[in-house]
Parts: sequence; structure tokens; C-alpha cells
Amino acid sequence: MRTHGVVAALAAVAAVAGPALVGCTTADDSSTSAPSQQTRTEEQQAGKEENAEPQGGRTESGQGGQGERDDLLAFEVDDRSEAGFQNVWVTWTIKNQSSEKSNYSWQWEAVGPDGKRLYNSTEYVTDVQPGQTATGESPTTLRTPDVKINITGFERTKAY
Repeated sequence: MRTHGVVAALAAVAAVAGPALVGCTTADDSSTSAPSQQTRTEEQQAGKEENAEPQGGRTESGQGGQGERDDLLAFEVDDRSEAGFQNVWVTWTIKNQSSEKSNYSWQWEAVGPDGKRLYNSTEYVTDVQPGQTATGESPTTLRTPDVKINITGFERTKAY
């Protein structure tokens, strides 16, 4: 009688676990490879055509109107070095010239006189009301203030 109980228990386990194990071993090789550079470029172009007007109805710089990038009024190197200790910061001023509360992010790089990139970073400013001006600052690891600052990316998004 005891053997019948063990056999019945094993049969029950096999009935429950069997289909689950078979499902685990079924091969599904339908993975997606990373898109090629050409595919990404085509997707980006399609996205630009679909979203020709930036959020909030603003035009990009160079299209006849005031663009998002124009909201960055100042972005400068601030040399606070003293007594031989290097202390170089960046400071900025943003003015929200849209009709919506906005968040901003921008990427930048510091390039030395020889053309070598010495530093790069991203800055964020959040919840800037329409017409409001926001200022900020960030420390850097720059050893000299004698650099050229390039804004390599800039984006304004609606804040909720």
C-alpha cells in the first residue's frame, strides 16, 4: 500500500511538472539584433518628420523662430581658484520662454587650445515656470579656465 502512495505521488508530480519543464526547454530563437547605423539613421529621420514641431509649438533655432536652445542665456567657466588651488566651475542661466513649465538638460564639453577634449558633462534644470529665470553652477575637474565650451546637445521637455 505504501508503494502505491509513493507511485501516485510521483505520478502527480510528473503530471504537474512535466508540461512546465517541456515549456522551459522549447527553443525560441526569435531574438532581435541591434539595429545597424543605417537603420538608426532612418528611424531618426522618420521621427523628425513625424515630430516636425517641438513640444509646446516652439521652433528650433535657425527655423525663423525662437528655439529651445535660446533659453540657455549664459553658460560660462567660473575660475574660483585661490592660493594655487584649482577650483574651476561652470555657471548657467536659463530663461523659460515657452508657455509650459519645463525641464532642461544639456550636454557640454570643454576643449583646450590644442583641440583636445578636457572635460564633458550633463547639466539638468527642472520645473522652470514660463517666463522664469533659473541660475545654477557645477564644479568641474578642469585645471584651467582657458577652455572653449561647446554645447553638444540641448533639450527642453514639459515638466509635469
